[in-house]
Amino acid sequence: MAAVRRGLRANAPFGRANTENASVAPVPGKSVVTATAAATGKLTKAGGESRTAFADISNVNRKAHGVVVKKEGTKLPVPEKRVISRQKSTTDLARPATRGTNLVDQQKKLKKILVEQPMVVEDIDEEVNVASDMLDELDIDDIDRDDCLNPLLCSEYVKDIYAYMHTLELDLQTDDYFAHGQTEVTVKMRAILVDWLIQVQMRFNLLQETLYLTVYVLDRFLATTDVCKKELQLVGVTAMLLASKYEEMYAPEIGDFVYITDNAYSKGRIRSMEQTMLKALQFDLSNPSCLHFLRRNSKAGEVNATKHTLAKYLMELTLVDFELARTLPSEIAAAALCLAMKLVDDSEWTPLLAHYSGYSERAMQKTVRKIARQAVMVETHGCKYEAAKNKYAASKYMKISRIGEMRGECIKKLASEAT
Repeated sequence: MAAVRRGLRANAPFGRANTENASVAPVPGKSVVTATAAATGKLTKAGGESRTAFADISNVNRKAHGVVVKKEGTKLPVPEKRVISRQKSTTDLARPATRGTNLVDQQKKLKKILVEQPMVVEDIDEEVNVASDMLDELDIDDIDRDDCLNPLLCSEYVKDIYAYMHTLELDLQTDDYFAHGQTEVTVKMRAILVDWLIQVQMRFNLLQETLYLTVYVLDRFLATTDVCKKELQLVGVTAMLLASKYEEMYAPEIGDFVYITDNAYSKGRIRSMEQTMLKALQFDLSNPSCLHFLRRNSKAGEVNATKHTLAKYLMELTLVDFELARTLPSEIAAAALCLAMKLVDDSEWTPLLAHYSGYSERAMQKTVRKIARQAVMVETHGCKYEAAKNKYAASKYMKISRIGEMRGECIKKLASEAT
């Protein structure tokens, strides 16, 4: 699955370092999130003292382990050079020269074989990417045709990957667990927790994939287990710990999550909850992310950085809303990009976008209006869920949450039509 994720990330039309993976320098005197802060979604200082809670847990300035140190008087092993054969099959190659065999004769035999059986370059259109012929019949451009020479883009099987992800998101979709199953936790409590987790993700400098997987794990666990409200924050930080271990190169330690909750939960309780959640999830953390589908759609639509970043902001707003959180990630990604294109320059949702996203503009109009309603709600005075808005107001996200289109008549009209 890690190889699949690398392939998917390589398909992104914009570098992660520009809009997603940029580091935030730690600021001295960071605020500490207390257990009471979980109920308000705000970061407060503990005891009036300035404590740098996140100075040692950032992914920045960390050194990789496993450095080989040469001891005095010893020799490091020299790796053997590997020779890659240029033949499609090695069955007809001459055997290596044995002891007592003339090396010149072996070289002549090998040269003769190479002349008789020259290297054949595989025809991507005919042998590998069979789906291209089907796209030609449908008069749809193959957006992966020019990627055949870059192995990181996985052009040979990227279509199969996304077809599998569409199937997987259906299997892992959660139902309305607030209607049955949860006795103490409410929709408002979940919204406050998710808004707080967005702040923690920013403070820890975690990946965007980590945040989305955290919310997916949280919802899947709440759909299977009745949680009391005193342990809701414990479930949230444990979900982020699991997601960090799955996505991050340097995941925060358990002690960091103990500190961020102001010692409301011990390391032992977090470890115990981690085991409980893994068993409830059946050790399956393979939720497809909205980001994966958005990158694919942005590539198909050839959108610019402004539209792509605005779509990311709109997608992150949906994490707080439980009704939108239950929508399929592929539909959220398509609707967010469609809304971003309408707001920026009223671009058309082309047949190419409809083909690769799997959604026509008419089919996702309901979701587009719901996202617009959520965005307008965040812009209203006194809204409590402003973590995503403040996050995307930073310059590394092009200050996309502050653009005038977020308060324009177009988005207000779409929000008023939401049901």
